Amino acid sequence: MSRHLQHVASPMTAPAPCHETILMWQVGSNTLTPTTQLSIVFSGSMVSAMFALKVFVAFAPLTNVWARYTNKTALPLLLDATGEELTMGLETGAFTSVDLVQAYVARILEMNVTLHMVTEINPDAWDIAKTLDEERASGKIRGPLHGLPILIKNNIATADEMNNTAGSFSLLGARVPRDSTIAAKLRAAGAIILGKTNLSQWANYRSSNSSNGWSAYGGQTYGAYYPGQDPSGSSSGSGVSASLGLAFAALGTETDGSIISPAQVNNVVGVKPTVGLTSRTLVIPISEHQDSVGPMARTVKDAAYILQAIAGPDPADNYTLAIPWASNSSNATVPDYVAACTLDALMGKRIGIPRNAIGTRSASTAAIFDAFEASLAVLRSAGAVIVENTNYTAYAQYLNSTAEDIVLSADFKPNLAAYLAQLTYNPNNVTSLADVRAFTQRFPMEDYPDRDTAEFDASLALNFSNTDIQFWNAYQQDLYLGGEGGLLGALATYDLDAVVVPSRVSSGISAIIGGPVVTVPMGAYPANTTVRTNSRMDLNATAPNIPFGLSFAGKLWSEESLIGFAYAFEQRTNVREKVKPYVQPSLEISDFL
Repeated sequence: MSRHLQHVASPMTAPAPCHETILMWQVGSNTLTPTTQLSIVFSGSMVSAMFALKVFVAFAPLTNVWARYTNKTALPLLLDATGEELTMGLETGAFTSVDLVQAYVARILEMNVTLHMVTEINPDAWDIAKTLDEERASGKIRGPLHGLPILIKNNIATADEMNNTAGSFSLLGARVPRDSTIAAKLRAAGAIILGKTNLSQWANYRSSNSSNGWSAYGGQTYGAYYPGQDPSGSSSGSGVSASLGLAFAALGTETDGSIISPAQVNNVVGVKPTVGLTSRTLVIPISEHQDSVGPMARTVKDAAYILQAIAGPDPADNYTLAIPWASNSSNATVPDYVAACTLDALMGKRIGIPRNAIGTRSASTAAIFDAFEASLAVLRSAGAVIVENTNYTAYAQYLNSTAEDIVLSADFKPNLAAYLAQLTYNPNNVTSLADVRAFTQRFPMEDYPDRDTAEFDASLALNFSNTDIQFWNAYQQDLYLGGEGGLLGALATYDLDAVVVPSRVSSGISAIIGGPVVTVPMGAYPANTTVRTNSRMDLNATAPNIPFGLSFAGKLWSEESLIGFAYAFEQRTNVREKVKPYVQPSLEISDFL
């Protein structure tokens, strides 16, 4: 959930992608089946960083596939399939939720040997899908997500056979008393929790010198748009999985940039909700003041469907009790995020351009700046009133502030301890941040000291917690820098409905006030782009074909409007369909009917 790493070093020739053939198929005249139960170990970027992914996959014969599909809409291709297309297939009987699970798992296995984006498959997924198919057949539909498989980040707890590790071996085998509220809401809505995605370890809140998408438990995740691509973090595996059509969509978490950044570089939509719109109960935390859980999907409307299902109050997370429509005394109506997806959503809306927060055009950012200016023309054509130079008055002060660091460090130690105290089984007996650091530094597969524990160290060295006046002063400074002196001040001064900026600079000013951001694909680096690496020289952070996004940001609880604006832009540009990954799964639904 933490701030994503954006280290860029010197140019480097792109490494050839690593290919490992470990999946053996027995193909008959009408059957595609694995020869045995699959017990597969994928290796990460380190020899020692390995994890096991064990699933049993039983595929039905391909006989009469087309007989089943006669006179029905063509099967959707999973790289770009929308929720509505998948639901139509389920409703018409073209395929079942079990078929979807089969297809998605096979696609995950096909890609995971190279990109390492999924850490575990839910062994209950087939039984859950079968139950949901039976419910559909009997006329019971739980909602728009009924029977759709979703992947969730490996810091969102589920009370099942899957682990919740934040990428650390210290929590391998630990058990929680119940589902996280988010997971419970997904299940109630009829979604199939298909598996857990890899992440930057501890949501990028362990090291100062690690790489996006790396965790000890999951290895190194790579993006799919250029060999060796930095997938950004910390919701790295969720971004890659959503982009490649390895599930209907995925969930990520953000503290500052960890949904928005991996969404943009993986060519998908990301919604970082207002802090408190979605529950954080039994989600491994960094900061109660900045953590948020949100969807990462291939389209704005798909993200809206998921947000509709997971938003809302949770008595176990008191921040959710501040939701305007959650109060018994409030007359506010529950937002309809899906209905907000209209082509005329931008008509007459005042959209600000805080130029001082965007930065200056350079050779390395030229493609982003050019795409941004072209995007403004699209917004104008959609009826938006573009208001220039709605600058943040305290932006220079924000860039030099350490207040956010203090807030996160002060929150992390008590918030993590509170999560660990809820574990019903804790095999490594880690009950505090100090315990986690000690485990990390002594357990070889955690790759210490090559990857340091600087974030742990800073939090432990702080001589006060989040109940201290020093914390309060830092938090108040954040509220000023992002409020009156930042985004909220600009919205009020210029009577704006939202601001729009390139996604690469969108997260921070909203993060420190707990505000919402929606990113949508805007473009990709051109073929003549110089390849540049991260600081570890092990990932390509800038390279040809790597995507980037456009972000809409607004006041707290303004997700309904932001989703509408993003949808109106998305439908006029269809950027995602124009930027294709260099590697993608070959298997489709038709292979498993």
